Amino acid sequence: MARESTVAPPYVSGTCDRWLVDELIERVDERDRVLGVVRRDWAIRHGWLHRVAVTVCRDRDGRILVHQRSRHVPRFPGCYEVAVGGAVAVGESYEEAARRELGEEMGVGAARVRFVVRFLNRSGLSPHWLAVHEAVVPDTLAPSAEEVAWHGWLEESELFAFMRRQAFTPDSRPMLDRYLRATRQ
Repeated sequence: MARESTVAPPYVSGTCDRWLVDELIERVDERDRVLGVVRRDWAIRHGWLHRVAVTVCRDRDGRILVHQRSRHVPRFPGCYEVAVGGAVAVGESYEEAARRELGEEMGVGAARVRFVVRFLNRSGLSPHWLAVHEAVVPDTLAPSAEEVAWHGWLEESELFAFMRRQAFTPDSRPMLDRYLRATRQ
């Protein structure tokens, strides 16, 4: 019986095959030190640690942005989220990734993001280092229709009631708990 390889196929620039569908990320260790470059789907499949950066968005009144993922995204389609974000690209800092994702998903350009907390998150598809940021963003957003089906602003008290009624991504609650603890210290 053939054993599955734990080494990702090599990345070949300019080819148009199924290996390029997923993004390249840095595999990291328990201390968040880079071990090498792998495809994100391989990191998830094998439970390899990698990096994710998210931003909790607030408006000027302190309400929190909640959005529903499009039904067309590969991970957790139709689920709600309390933060905007994604994988940290090769050579990118957590803060750079947070700003990039905010622009890609919500159309917020040149956002000022503030680091809040980083922790080893074992919820979701696979374990990852999760850096949580915060940003005050405009009430009017231009979300990507490819990634976001709905968005709205909720007070914290409304948010917790909403989370009990709706399906959220698995790491939304642990991330929100860490974020709120860190911002209330």
